Parts: sequence; structure tokens; C-alpha cells
Amino acid sequence: MKEETASRILRVLPREKAFYFFTSIGNYTGESAASFEQFVDKTNEVNVKSLEFHLYRGDFEKWISETLEDQELAKEIENLRNQNYSGTSLRKQLYQILTKHYEKLTMFR
Repeated sequence: MKEETASRILRVLPREKAFYFFTSIGNYTGESAASFEQFVDKTNEVNVKSLEFHLYRGDFEKWISETLEDQELAKEIENLRNQNYSGTSLRKQLYQILTKHYEKLTMFR
């Protein structure tokens, strides 16, 4: 991975491109993430129902793929979705994938 790719993925986004966490349609948690770093942190904090809601709708991989432009991570999230985790085990697996990827990206800064 190149430095400019890592920088693009790690950039701070305008508010309209941020990820907004919901627990169901119309039920906003009050939490959002305007960068990959914030996204990693929020996945460890938000209601686990929000993680389940977004993961199984494909929202995480769509945002990661289209907004962050990180196809590699989007694929990892898709693989996680296919493993049918839920609750705290889902949070643990998701957070582990995201932090590992974040550490890899920050090596290129």
C-alpha cells in the first residue's frame, strides 16, 4: 500500500460523508464518524445493536468501499458479515479487524 492511499483512507471527511450510526431505520444513536480513526473508536462504543444493524445491511462495507475508498478493508468486512457474529463477539471481531487495518495504514504516514 502506498502512502497516498493510506492518507486518502485516513483523511477527515466533511460531515455529509461521515458514517452515522443507527440501531434501526430512523433510530439514530447520536454517534457519527468523520474519519476512519473515529470509526474504529465508535465501533467499540456504540450500542452493539447498531453494529449488527449496519453490518448485516452491508452499510459498513459500502461506506468503507465508496467513501473511504478502501477495497481491501471492505472485503474483510464482507467476510465478517458472512460469519454471522452477533453481540459482543461481533464487536470484538469487528474492532480487531479495524484496529489491525488502522495500524497497517498508519505505518505509511
